[in-house]
Amino acid sequence: MSDFTSYFWHYYVAGLTLISILACLGLLWYASRVKVTPTKDNTTGHVWDEDIIEKDNPLPKWWVWMFIITVVFALVYGLLYPMFGKFPGLLNWSSVGQYQAERAANEARVAPKFEAFAQMSVQQLAADPVAMQIGESLFMNNCAVCHAADARGSLTFPNLTDKDWIWGGDPEAIKVSITQGRVAVMPPLAEAVGSPEDVLNVAHYVLSLSGAPHDSVRAAAGKANFATCIACHGAEGKGNYLIGAPNLTDDIWLHGFGVDAVVRSINEGIMNVMPPQNVLLSEQQIHVLTGYVWAKSNPPQ
Repeated sequence: MSDFTSYFWHYYVAGLTLISILACLGLLWYASRVKVTPTKDNTTGHVWDEDIIEKDNPLPKWWVWMFIITVVFALVYGLLYPMFGKFPGLLNWSSVGQYQAERAANEARVAPKFEAFAQMSVQQLAADPVAMQIGESLFMNNCAVCHAADARGSLTFPNLTDKDWIWGGDPEAIKVSITQGRVAVMPPLAEAVGSPEDVLNVAHYVLSLSGAPHDSVRAAAGKANFATCIACHGAEGKGNYLIGAPNLTDDIWLHGFGVDAVVRSINEGIMNVMPPQNVLLSEQQIHVLTGYVWAKSNPPQ
């Protein structure tokens, strides 16, 4: 309600709410004024299906008072809590305010632990059971939706448990990835490579770099056109951590395996985005999370 940019909606909501509550009270008042002349048998005189009659009894007193109490409760509630448009209520309570207060209290409670963790290296955190438990909780709440609960990822979402790191797997690189996020772009290269046949040949050459099944004749023909790709992936296809260019010589295929998948990547390009987590997590939380992620690919010996 407090986010309204126009006072029209404020008055509209407040007025409609108040009118609705008062209308309920008015309905009860109006009904109490209606007088019906009683019949000898205390019925309304209406008969259905030969023997179904309607008694002419007043509303039970308890029902009337419950109705009145409900209306009064609604008015009192509207005065105490934010119910009438932008009016914050006499208690000045809001769900956002309660959330922020509870979060601040929780952060104050765990602050000593995180301050202690901040003095530890990533490797030390990885060996600390308490830090890993907290790191796992942070991972489940913020990372698992993409990288999966076991951190093994899925199609287009990197596996964090292996040694194949697109942006670097050392502690500092992982921390930068978590803090700032990553944007990886491979432009469509079909026109630069040449004809559809040329694209297919390059795809077979790319597969040959990792020893994957391929057509050796087409791979040989595609080697020359692979020059279009070496600016990012390198002459040997080993990739480049600095720009997030994947290593093409291993057997890990983030965007799909096989000729069709490689051809599609060349023709359509690829864009992957990992949002920055510093808008959700503090620097100390990111430090602990870095230790947890690093430990997934560096288990204790």
